[in-house]
Amino acid sequence: MGVGLLIIGDEILSGRRKDVHLARSIELLSARGLRLGWARYLADDRDGLSAVLRETLAGGDIVFSFGGIGATPDDHTRQAAAAARGVPTVLHPEAAKLIDAQMQARWGQPATPQQLAMGEFPQGAALIPNPVNRIPGFSLGDHHFVPGFPQMAHPMVEWVLDTHYAHLHHREDWVEAALRVYEAPESALVDLMLALEQRHGVTVFSLPHLGSDTTRRHIELGAKGRADAVAAAMAEMREALSQRGYPVEALTG
Repeated sequence: MGVGLLIIGDEILSGRRKDVHLARSIELLSARGLRLGWARYLADDRDGLSAVLRETLAGGDIVFSFGGIGATPDDHTRQAAAAARGVPTVLHPEAAKLIDAQMQARWGQPATPQQLAMGEFPQGAALIPNPVNRIPGFSLGDHHFVPGFPQMAHPMVEWVLDTHYAHLHHREDWVEAALRVYEAPESALVDLMLALEQRHGVTVFSLPHLGSDTTRRHIELGAKGRADAVAAAMAEMREALSQRGYPVEALTG
């Protein structure tokens, strides 16, 4: 199963807020031997969200969706998910209890209809517990919808990964390693890159750097794939570069 992200919010696309979900999701997945396959940034547009969700719901990936599950007029993710699945939104009874308890604890009064609307999820949805304010997210199969607030969203993603996908953890540990290669034209390394990919079944990457005040011009050369394959590929890479007379500096692996 692949893993994808939907990061939703006009405030991210306009630059009013900086996205932190992408980097943190990669960290959470990597810690469990998993990797991110794709990510998409989307506006707060109900029709646009529904179209994307129809596409992703028809696929076989695990998808985490960040943002848009509140109850203000610019929140459309709950309704878009329901439309994409072809079901109505309904007030989830357990969500209603959690929201009402939170409002009683915080404000000393029952939840209002507007507040309870945060528990209106696509029919058949399951809850994702929120450890911060108890207002849950929801899951539709392998699609998991969490708030845009990082303090809430990231623990909720961890809960989903550890509760529903523990059987996928470290099945094939996916790692990345790289080193800096100095005084080498990128074209002179293509044959080595192709050979390493063929022999070890890894993906080899090359990222040229023009240099700066703190480092001279170089190429960041590395491999990503299964941990054992990457280790073997990096060992051969170092040996080959040494034989060709190119200075190297280890970064990772």
